[in-house]
Amino acid sequence: MEEVLEHYAALLQEVGVWFNRCLSVAAGDISCKEGCSACCRGLFDITLLDACYLKSGFDQLDAAVKIPVIRRAEERLDRIRAVWPEFSSPYILNFRPDDQWNQLMPDDDMTPCLLLGEDGRCLVYDHRPMTCRLHGLPLVDVGGEVMDGDWCTMNFIGCDPLKKEELRFEFVRLFEGELSLFRLFTARLLNHGFNELDTLIPTALLMDFDGFDWKLWLKNAHPYLVNNNYA
Repeated sequence: MEEVLEHYAALLQEVGVWFNRCLSVAAGDISCKEGCSACCRGLFDITLLDACYLKSGFDQLDAAVKIPVIRRAEERLDRIRAVWPEFSSPYILNFRPDDQWNQLMPDDDMTPCLLLGEDGRCLVYDHRPMTCRLHGLPLVDVGGEVMDGDWCTMNFIGCDPLKKEELRFEFVRLFEGELSLFRLFTARLLNHGFNELDTLIPTALLMDFDGFDWKLWLKNAHPYLVNNNYA
């Protein structure tokens, strides 16, 4: 499993190189920088691979830092269960229909991410999920395909970044690599490769990737996941 996480870390580093390049070529148009937490609000889904990588970084923190974060994660879980009482370990979102996810992750939720430190910086910055690294800029492949045409409203005031070829990146290759690693990760964790399994940052911190019996869990979960095209 460590080998998969190492390969994923390398893929995430590529995103960092791209983002830093964007900062250098469009510095006057991008307000994003380490320490800015304007977008670190509410809940959003992350992959199970991101959850494992995030948890590996969180586990390295001092106990004095982790304990209050875990308490906030448990409180957040209680609020989620008020909407979805059946949500339980290992906290996989895909057992809930996609059109009901917005009930768990409303757009108007401005609750700060529980991994923000008192200084507004991410406590696990080097282990943050893929979506955190991509947020803020439009995602346009080098071939011109727009993978995500949204960007932070604090960026690109008065200009259209979709027309800036210098911001493009090999996003098709990136996402293909991410999917390949995800299938390898789930194959090793569950003895079955999946295309998608998602959770949330608070529940990722409550997961036990080493002690939980993932394969036993899959025996019950497998028919639903396969029938709903996650495999």
